[in-house]
Amino acid sequence: MLPFPIKRRRKEAAVAIDPGAPHVVFPDICIFLVERRMGAARRGFLTSLAQRKGFSVAQEYSGAVTHVVSEQNSFTDVLSWIERKTGKPMQSAEDQMSPHILDISWFTESMSSGKPVPVEATHRLGILGSQVSKDKDALSTVAPYACQRRTPLTHHNSEITEALEILGKAAAFQGSEVRNLAFSRAASVLKSLPSKLQSAEEARNLVWCGGHCQAVIQEILEDGVCHEVEALKICEQYQCMELLTGIFGVGVRTAERWYKDGVRKLRDLENPNIKLTADQRAGIEHYTDLKQPVTLQEARHVERLITDALHRFVPDLEITMTGGFRRGKQQGHDVDFLITHPSEESLNGVLKKAVDWMDSQGLLLYHHTKVRSRVLAQRRSTHMDGHETCYAIFALPSLDSMRCEAGAPGAHTWRAVRVDLVVTPYEEYPFALLGWTGSKHFERELRRYSWHEKNLSLNSHGLYDTQKNCSIPATSEEEIFALLGLDYVPPPYRNA
Repeated sequence: MLPFPIKRRRKEAAVAIDPGAPHVVFPDICIFLVERRMGAARRGFLTSLAQRKGFSVAQEYSGAVTHVVSEQNSFTDVLSWIERKTGKPMQSAEDQMSPHILDISWFTESMSSGKPVPVEATHRLGILGSQVSKDKDALSTVAPYACQRRTPLTHHNSEITEALEILGKAAAFQGSEVRNLAFSRAASVLKSLPSKLQSAEEARNLVWCGGHCQAVIQEILEDGVCHEVEALKICEQYQCMELLTGIFGVGVRTAERWYKDGVRKLRDLENPNIKLTADQRAGIEHYTDLKQPVTLQEARHVERLITDALHRFVPDLEITMTGGFRRGKQQGHDVDFLITHPSEESLNGVLKKAVDWMDSQGLLLYHHTKVRSRVLAQRRSTHMDGHETCYAIFALPSLDSMRCEAGAPGAHTWRAVRVDLVVTPYEEYPFALLGWTGSKHFERELRRYSWHEKNLSLNSHGLYDTQKNCSIPATSEEEIFALLGLDYVPPPYRNA
């Protein structure tokens, strides 16, 4: 989970209930969330969530606690952490009846159900709960963070990961970032496995693959299909949300509002009562083209046009194609470029000059430039990107049209392609290159690892030590990984 600032609450001796939260519905249950590896921000969020559901949550460990919930820790880790915090030895019996020592999966299932679910063996930490055989194989040693794993472009569990990603998208459409992230993490783990899962039992010991995800995995392995996913595919709301969020310039909230207003098809957006932004109008106008994947050949064609335009003004600019194509993809939904130069003066105004020239040549169907945000670039705790960026829709000349004379009258000799151009100072280039290469989940996990494991803040502008209040420079992606104590993961293995 990405770290974000929360209000610090005054510590109390036993159970801390938010005064604004609903009354306690389950008085026999008292949850204690272990902050180790979870982090203060995520713990605060989960505490608030549980209180809203009517659960009692202890701010500090005490004898009143009935359920200890942990994330990415072993049974021994939890005992040791609590003993260090309280200064008292804790009951270490593996039956864990007082209190239950549980994985986060029990908590997420309970929140989803709106009530405490029965504690099963799969929820427990320790010998009985994990049921790990003495001859552990590679499946039980998958690293918890995606940035610690190598994830190739093609993998062995695509049927399951596609189902999990659909469920994650549906959760996002419903405004549940927590569930979306849970499905994304499970899919990411399965993508990194060296072999195909053969049984649900193999998935039981995989990190992030418990609860709802485990049920999906088991259903697909046993029945060949997940019925929940199949129902989503024919659900009108899901189909409409997928259609609307596929429009350039339209996010989940806008799509949800349109759906509530009765929008079901693109032509419904012709209603004059629906106010469209310039990017949304362009996205609707070129919807068919933009939904078609951009091939690597077309991306290289765009690269030549971009390079020609920029080098007209600064001949030795460095231009790098990033995103999925840098990770080895043969097609994608857009093309991203990173632009830099050792001289900051050479970068000043070059993007505007190149964009104006391309516009005069009829190469741009739409463009919007965001100026560099000095505030975001200087804020060390933000993950937002403050680079100067041009979001554009290119009129990419057809490769065939360049080899022959004009086609049929009225026929297009171009297709619309989404292109992002990002200008970064030279000293920030390694961080921007890392951030803009992706995948989205890999980057999110890399930032989470930096924050929770190293107490460092990472974004596309730099790496910061927030305790010493200083920047940590790096001259390459390899150096950034080394500074974080991670093995270097080449771009083709960042498809998390």
